[in-house]
Amino acid sequence: MTDGDLPVRHGEADPGDVRIHYAEAGKGPLVILLHGFPNFWFTWRHQIPALVAAGFRVVAPDMRGYNRSSKPSGIASYHPELLTRDVARLMDHLGEERAAIVGHDWGGGVAWMFAMGYPERVSRLAILNCPHPERMLAGLRMPRQLVRSWYMFFFQLPWLPEALLRAGNYAALRMVFRKDPARPFPEDEIDRHVEALAQPGALTAAISYYRALFRVPPAEQRRRLRRIEQPVLVIWGERDRYLLRELAVPSPEWVPNCRVEYLPEATHWVQHDEPERVNRLLVGFLQP
Repeated sequence: MTDGDLPVRHGEADPGDVRIHYAEAGKGPLVILLHGFPNFWFTWRHQIPALVAAGFRVVAPDMRGYNRSSKPSGIASYHPELLTRDVARLMDHLGEERAAIVGHDWGGGVAWMFAMGYPERVSRLAILNCPHPERMLAGLRMPRQLVRSWYMFFFQLPWLPEALLRAGNYAALRMVFRKDPARPFPEDEIDRHVEALAQPGALTAAISYYRALFRVPPAEQRRRLRRIEQPVLVIWGERDRYLLRELAVPSPEWVPNCRVEYLPEATHWVQHDEPERVNRLLVGFLQP
């Protein structure tokens, strides 16, 4: 099946409690691409063809709550343990024991946690503009980062965030896609993102990622930290409005085998802003 100009096949993994929709293309070693907020699998539209051409089997899921995947109710349904378990069950469905994991934004958070919780299933890890959990905890003690993270606290309110984001046919989200990146998203792609988030339950599910995380005490989050021994690549757009540049580098105590590549002109939406550069970095890193 084709999706625009992307030669992808669509499938579903149904491990029992949730149904995970995914787009798939190519053959070879498995690479799983995890999207962030407020995206869905299509955010990887520029990376999928490049990775397929490099000889990889690429799978880009809609994470639980997003687009065509199940949208379970309740904040507890978006606990970080469940998000990482979804990745493991997706791999089981695909018949793969190990994969390279690539994540952006919230997908990067899930990728970090998956590498700590399921180390035997990760061959390599690539992170785009998402701090390691230990760095994020440190960042939330920094006044400059707290100012940038205001929306995470706003999302803890009931119903009001959803109401404001829906107002004016999702005008605030449309403005993010037009103004935040170094180059605006095309209007048809903005429409696709809005359509995905406008599905019943989808917007509350996406915000519930933040609500569920804030219900895990920082002390418990620290206890869950595990050393990641696999090779790690961090790609960081330096013009990120939401995350300080100094959060890009994880502590060697937790991630001893890490390389950080800064893209000075890219924003938080790094794989959209500079797709060719990101593709070269990913292909070079992921190839054995």
